[in-house]
Amino acid sequence: MIQANKKQDAQEFRSEAVSLWRITFGPLVWAVHFALSYGATAVICAKGDAGAVDSLRLGVGIGTAVALAGIIWLAWQAWKQWDLVRDRDWENDQGNGEDRHQFLGHAAFLLAVISFIGVSYVALPVLLIGSCQ
Repeated sequence: MIQANKKQDAQEFRSEAVSLWRITFGPLVWAVHFALSYGATAVICAKGDAGAVDSLRLGVGIGTAVALAGIIWLAWQAWKQWDLVRDRDWENDQGNGEDRHQFLGHAAFLLAVISFIGVSYVALPVLLIGSCQ
């Protein structure tokens, strides 16, 4: 009996640890995308190579597509963890393990939505610039 409880506690701890990491990944993808997009733009514009702007747009476009795909995947995982569709429980106020697990999914989902918007807005200036002047 004690062994079963320890096993269940270990599994619950792993699940919550994954949930905590999942919360951070959406904003992390956004931050990395921001740094790479604007860093690459600064380097290309500092070199003064006008022909490289098209390559920059392509690179940022591909990077943006990858970042958005990653954020969508994270949002889907968080949505499944939130489990809103199955139990229709809008509030998680019981304070038990299941409510905490669903709350972390809810928080991760909302952060993924904000990160999606952030990545989209970060990419707009880089994709729409005509030149570095």
